[in-house]
Amino acid sequence: MKLDFSKMEGLGNDFVMLDDRDKRIEASISYSDLARKLCDRHFGIGGDGIILARESLDHDIRFVIINSDGTEPEMCGNGMRCFAKYLYEKKILTHRSMRVETLAGTVIPEVVVDESDQVSSVKVDMGVPVLSCKKIPFVCDHETGIEESIETPFGTKIVTTVSMGNPHAVVFVPDIHGVDVEGIGRAIETHGRFPEKTNVEFIETVSDTELRMKVWERGAGITLACGTGACASLVAATLTKRTGHRALIHLDGGDLEIFWDKESGHIFKTGPATLAFEGSISI
Repeated sequence: MKLDFSKMEGLGNDFVMLDDRDKRIEASISYSDLARKLCDRHFGIGGDGIILARESLDHDIRFVIINSDGTEPEMCGNGMRCFAKYLYEKKILTHRSMRVETLAGTVIPEVVVDESDQVSSVKVDMGVPVLSCKKIPFVCDHETGIEESIETPFGTKIVTTVSMGNPHAVVFVPDIHGVDVEGIGRAIETHGRFPEKTNVEFIETVSDTELRMKVWERGAGITLACGTGACASLVAATLTKRTGHRALIHLDGGDLEIFWDKESGHIFKTGPATLAFEGSISI
């Protein structure tokens, strides 16, 4: 079978975009097997995951993402920006604000277009962060996991746990460049107190309006950016009084502006999405 695809990236977090509204792909190969095949950077297209457009019964479209290891996360912030640009520029959807069905619930991206009607950036309403340990989930004696100690082979680590539809453990560090992201990230991701594993963000506070971030993503490892992780990090920084409700977050792949609206409780994320190339591949 021949598949048409778009390769896109949001701050270096890269994805293979596919249209499977007719379920033709799903009928031919499991999404997990397809992701492992297409995301291989030596024998495939290469990517942190695949994202598929699917029909939805009660939303404009359904968002399905599969990590490079074949696992299915609930949501991906960088992937959602790429998805919105893909939908708009492929004319799958023609309105600039979209109601998207995800495993994490409804997400509403809004594309910002230039004079040639091409998407220049995407603002995403990421919804309300979840702090309940039971819902993240995180095994904890308290209702919320704010600055909780967990034991790892690398010593005691202090984490603040947040769900943005997927679980996050935010670790504040004095110097981001001195962190063993892979070693500590993997240890926290697979820690027994996270029954569904977790994404791990390492955050250096630059100022009360700026954060620097490195990320270990559940199912993908070290990536250049994580949109939901950036949102979770602002929440953790606000709760621990390191920042206010708005901050610019510097990731290895670029910057994201994150705003936590006090009135609605919603998190808004604004950043770029870029088309790298398009093509077709036989599977």
